[in-house]
Amino acid sequence: MYRLTIVAILLFLTACSQGPSLNDASLSKLELNIEDFFNGKTVAYGQFQDRFGKVKSRFKVDIEGTWDGETLTLVENFKYSDQSTEIRIWKLKKTSEDLWTGTAPGVVGDAIGEESGDTFNFRYSLKIPFGENTLLVNFDDWMWLLDEKRLFNRAYLSKYGINIGEVLITFEKLK
Repeated sequence: MYRLTIVAILLFLTACSQGPSLNDASLSKLELNIEDFFNGKTVAYGQFQDRFGKVKSRFKVDIEGTWDGETLTLVENFKYSDQSTEIRIWKLKKTSEDLWTGTAPGVVGDAIGEESGDTFNFRYSLKIPFGENTLLVNFDDWMWLLDEKRLFNRAYLSKYGINIGEVLITFEKLK
């Protein structure tokens, strides 16, 4: 009974927490167009923090983006602080003026994205390595255009609706 009470309290606290919204007032007059920002070369630096704020991993990502007028392909080359590497290839399809769907290896179902002003929200479920297995984690990914060359990203990670960590990333558009 004690464990059930603790789980109920955690679920209640998680449900009460509030994050960003596309309805939040824009802090700039910038307009984020994902296909423009990521077309070409981009470099990103980031870190994963567990639910207690402890930094567990840092990484650098070199990204090559191509936009063909309908699909944005992002080839992401990760290099982690432990010297491990990973390549993830995203295929993002623009489905209307501000809406996107996306796929990548490890993503379960379609990722759904929406642009609004200087903000982009991207939600998806991703299988990530966990020991010798994988763990299916939900990402609530938020990006804000800081200027023409910089984008800030904060991704909230959850499992069963409970926060398990965050990924913080800064992107810089190269030529």
